[in-house]
Amino acid sequence: MDQQPLPSPQPSPLPLPLPLPLEGLTVVAVEQAVAAPFATRQLADLGARVIKVERIDGGDFARGYDTAARGLASHFVWCNRGKESIALDLKDPRGLDVVRRLIAGADVFVQNLAQGAAARLGLDAATLCAAHPRLIAVDISGYGASGPYADKRAYDMLVQCEAGLVSVTGTPARPVKAGIPAADIAAAMYAFSGVLAALVRRGTTGRGGPVEVSMLESLAEWMGHPLHHTMHGGTAPARTGLAHAVIAPYDAYPTADGGRVLLSVQNDREWRRLAEQVLGRPELGTDPAYATNAARVAGRERTDASVAEALGALDADEAMARLEAAGIACARLRDLHEVAEHPQLAARERWREVDSPAGPLRALLPPITLPGGVESRMGAVPALGEHTEALLRAVGMTDEEIAALRRDGVAS
Repeated sequence: MDQQPLPSPQPSPLPLPLPLPLEGLTVVAVEQAVAAPFATRQLADLGARVIKVERIDGGDFARGYDTAARGLASHFVWCNRGKESIALDLKDPRGLDVVRRLIAGADVFVQNLAQGAAARLGLDAATLCAAHPRLIAVDISGYGASGPYADKRAYDMLVQCEAGLVSVTGTPARPVKAGIPAADIAAAMYAFSGVLAALVRRGTTGRGGPVEVSMLESLAEWMGHPLHHTMHGGTAPARTGLAHAVIAPYDAYPTADGGRVLLSVQNDREWRRLAEQVLGRPELGTDPAYATNAARVAGRERTDASVAEALGALDADEAMARLEAAGIACARLRDLHEVAEHPQLAARERWREVDSPAGPLRALLPPITLPGGVESRMGAVPALGEHTEALLRAVGMTDEEIAALRRDGVAS
């Protein structure tokens, strides 16, 4: 009997990419500045529909911070891609009614109005969650809903001061604030993670609930190391610029071509390698004035001078190559133009273009990467009120009602 040929193996179908994790969720945000907008942008990037409610007289005031992004404000471009903008006057009951209709169909509501403003409008988390048990309602504030600072105005720089960040940043002669809005970003990221946690809980209980985040408490958490150092050790870490308070060498050193290279020696074995392979002075590896970290810190000026002398004779590329070959942790002190062209970001293809009223703008992919899934949604930066009419129709308004809202300045 003739043997039948075996069937050819069929190629396995390629698995479909996983959808974005927040696909199908709707977020309504009455937001401004950085803290709430940056939080909701994370949600939009991960697939949520984010409806941004803005004032009719200029919208989110971050739209007016600058014109650096081809005529648009750099803060606004950074924090608001992928959202739909509706412009409403919430002081008019008709405008507030539109927001309530939007919230009725939403999964998440986020607000960072001035303390007490949301409650006066009936948009505070407690009120909304009582009316909509599945809703996750996020209140972002400067200092929290209670306590002596509850009604205090809170801007990023002020909270950086109150949280102690400024006290440990800068040089011995002068404290400085961080060059980014650290308090806003901290609150935004805790609001973002709070929403994700509440969504997981809703998946098991069926109930949403309030989420409270304050800028002060968020940034105070980030101050954990210096705060614990001070509370339990008795002394606050010194301000040391780019240097480290208890490690040497750990600083930025100028190179022959005008660059600056940072290096960090974490232990005495690394110091010996640095002395032999980079400084060209192997005797410093065993010299009691240099051989231990305690000795190097005690003689920090002498230590830094030895390192600076050697690196100052090299250009930045050669200095980096020698440090890498010796296994010494190092980095370039890059300006922002150099960051925009960073070879690592380019090699990992982290740049995309997002649309905006000013045309395409470069933007970084968000740092949360989900291999095997759809790439993060990086939608357009909206013009003020760009989606007002579509959203008014979506909540059931007629042409006549929409025309009346526009005529009376309630919507734009």
